[in-house]
Amino acid sequence: MAFSFEKLKIWQKALALSKDIHELTLTFPKEELYILSSQIKRAADSVGLNIAEGAIGQSKKEFSRFLSIAQRSGIEVVACLHLAKARNIINEIQFQKLYTEIEELVKMIQGLKNSLSEKTMNRELKTVN
Repeated sequence: MAFSFEKLKIWQKALALSKDIHELTLTFPKEELYILSSQIKRAADSVGLNIAEGAIGQSKKEFSRFLSIAQRSGIEVVACLHLAKARNIINEIQFQKLYTEIEELVKMIQGLKNSLSEKTMNRELKTVN
């Protein structure tokens, strides 16, 4: 792997999420093609794209900012899943599977963000002492 982000488990999970969402949208009705299908796919893709972009040559603060955007995109996927369920496009089993996948990914992103801020805080404390 040529790029460091490709080794990140959160990026690999985000890539898997994009694939799963894409496959799900193939079952959506045609009238949702430019509405919900497009929106949920762009949100799912945005998770991995922001992880990748933030991981390359950025400061910890900047990487954390991109991770925040990735998290918000993950939450957008959840909201789209709720809409799909409310419109009877997906069933409860499909909803729960993807909801669990996204929930785990968002928690992993938060954990990485926390570790970035802890490292920054520890470095700042060493500077003060």
